[in-house]
Amino acid sequence: MSDVAVMSRRSLRISLRNVDGLITALMLPVMLMLLFVYLFGGAIQTGTRYVTYVVPGVILLCAAYGASMTAVAVASDMAEGVIDRFRSMDVAGAAILAGHVTASSARNLASAGLVLAVAYLIGFRPSAGPVQWLAAGGVLLAFIVALSWLSAAVGLLARSAEAASGFTFFVLFLPYPSSAFVPIDTMPSWLHGFAEHQPATPVIETLRGLLLDQPVADSVGPALAWCAGIAAASMLAAGWLFRSRTGR
Repeated sequence: MSDVAVMSRRSLRISLRNVDGLITALMLPVMLMLLFVYLFGGAIQTGTRYVTYVVPGVILLCAAYGASMTAVAVASDMAEGVIDRFRSMDVAGAAILAGHVTASSARNLASAGLVLAVAYLIGFRPSAGPVQWLAAGGVLLAFIVALSWLSAAVGLLARSAEAASGFTFFVLFLPYPSSAFVPIDTMPSWLHGFAEHQPATPVIETLRGLLLDQPVADSVGPALAWCAGIAAASMLAAGWLFRSRTGR
């Protein structure tokens, strides 16, 4: 655990020094939210104020994009040879990867908080109680951790930071064919199956239900199942890839 704490602090310091990347990770979701609310919101009918509908989806988009950056950080470590230096000091491989994941979780929870603050300024009024806020935070954290471990595995698989950055495009696209920005029943019928059964949709519906004090019984189970499945498979894959890349 002490190794994980040290590696987490290292990853957070690297993030703070990468000012342009940090600004992009913080401001991109805010700009997308303002874009959808003020440019497209008037033409999209959701049965409620569009800012109320779209904020949970933007929070998830923010978390997904930020977590995907873990792939670039891990790939950079592998390419620069710093992993060999850590291993020579008998730092466990699991601690190195867990440090990246922990730092990713901290960064993205802070980013989600910024999105919520800006959303409140433009009219988002959640009706969640303390328990619902805690539950929403737990679901969001579970999604961030799962996607961060998946990103770590991708970073180990990629041979360069540039190759790993391609994963961010896929993750940034994933929330769009979901219920994040428009109701699924407004999409073409051939897209309904994918939109309803991909990981982002149940997580968004759970966040939306918790923040707006709506029922979540139908979405919370699939949301947690997706998070647990992605996290477990990604941790196993990351462990195997790390041993394969380092020979230990």
